[in-house]
Amino acid sequence: MESHLKIWNGCLGIIRDNISESAYSIWFTPIVPLQYAEDDFTIQVPSQFFYEFIEENYADLIYHTLLRITGKKITLNYRIIVDTSNQYTGHTTLQSEHPINSDENQRAAKSLNQAPSPFDSPSVVQDWNPNLNNKLNFNNFFEGSSNEIARSISLKIAEEPGKKFNPFFIYGHSGVGKTHLGQAIGNRVVELHPQKKVLYISAHLFEVQFTDARKKNTHNEFVHFYQDVDVLILDDIHELAGKEKTQQAYFHIFNHLRLIGKQLVITADKPPMDIQGLDERLISRLKWGLTMELQKPDLELRKKILYYRIKQDGLSISDEIVEYIAENTPDHVRDLEGIISSLVAHAVVCNKEIDLDLAKCIVSRTVKIRKKQITIEAIQNVVSSFFSIDADLIHSLSRKREIVQARQVIMYLSKKHTGHSCSHIGSMVGKRDHATVIHAIKAIQDSLDTDKGFNATMKDIEALLLS
Repeated sequence: MESHLKIWNGCLGIIRDNISESAYSIWFTPIVPLQYAEDDFTIQVPSQFFYEFIEENYADLIYHTLLRITGKKITLNYRIIVDTSNQYTGHTTLQSEHPINSDENQRAAKSLNQAPSPFDSPSVVQDWNPNLNNKLNFNNFFEGSSNEIARSISLKIAEEPGKKFNPFFIYGHSGVGKTHLGQAIGNRVVELHPQKKVLYISAHLFEVQFTDARKKNTHNEFVHFYQDVDVLILDDIHELAGKEKTQQAYFHIFNHLRLIGKQLVITADKPPMDIQGLDERLISRLKWGLTMELQKPDLELRKKILYYRIKQDGLSISDEIVEYIAENTPDHVRDLEGIISSLVAHAVVCNKEIDLDLAKCIVSRTVKIRKKQITIEAIQNVVSSFFSIDADLIHSLSRKREIVQARQVIMYLSKKHTGHSCSHIGSMVGKRDHATVIHAIKAIQDSLDTDKGFNATMKDIEALLLS
């Protein structure tokens, strides 16, 4: 049997890749693995609050990683440090409030190792799993000037799905609430129309399911499953860029559902016409309905969100601190929630009073931790501008030396900074194949190794990209 330390270290390696560095530091570094025996895994946490927070926010993630590392159905137990009369430290042990049952174990295993098969889902609505988070609803999707119209339209769509605004395309920067709004629509439809089959799916999981269906030669069953859905919510469709076969499958599903009056909701980080790597036919379909932008939350909306989280966590935080956090965290709702979680952790775990100095420390660290997201599109824009070459020429068949070099620089930087496969990069840069990308990367690396002037040029380009 593997040791509990080896298992837990394996779990931490996976967990660290799936949450922010600040969340990992606050919520997982204090955990101590104690024992693994007879499919029971026991961890020690520093307080009752800590236990409740882990159960509420990270229990599923821990279950899934334990399942992946051990290949077994694990029961998670908590050993909670209890301060008794400030004289000594005692312990109490609790079993998880949400042990995974056999069905949940199957879903957990598939979510990490393969896509949950859509063909296993029951045909009757009563047993249908919409894959929704019921905590993401309209009650806590607060209205502000940045989302007022989108929220109002979403409510109308949920009342009469498929009747108007179909498809409904929501776009905006990361962290502005696209996923929350899509899930809120789904949850409201389930509430108002329990007879309808609602399904939320991320584009990434859709792609994994489709790939799995092709391997098993069940493509037709895959398409038929999705064509039976009444409300289909596809999150982050831009992640299908360059994946032509998957786009074709979604294209046929889209056409069928819209033709028979079923509701389609799609989210992305930009409007349809600006997503490179999507088929033109699919882009035209996405533009048929209503496209709505979610903008960054304004100050008043950020304060509403903060006060809600503070109330939910039972905290006492002054208006001055709320004002400071709201004014200095302008971009992401996730950052606001992360800051509140960090304040709670420091207050409880470190026994610190929540004052303005602590808030300033947490805010500055959150902003510092956040890394700039670099995309292939951003790299293309920077390189095209640097070399004063029209972006269209980059994607052309031109073999002019300066254009070829710019194209190779884009491919090299894309591989270095985005982590995408060579095939995906090639599809995004003039629809080249992976062999062309591999050749480009080698050519640029050879130039870097032998040409000091080119080295300086690349440093200048990367400085612009990271600025």
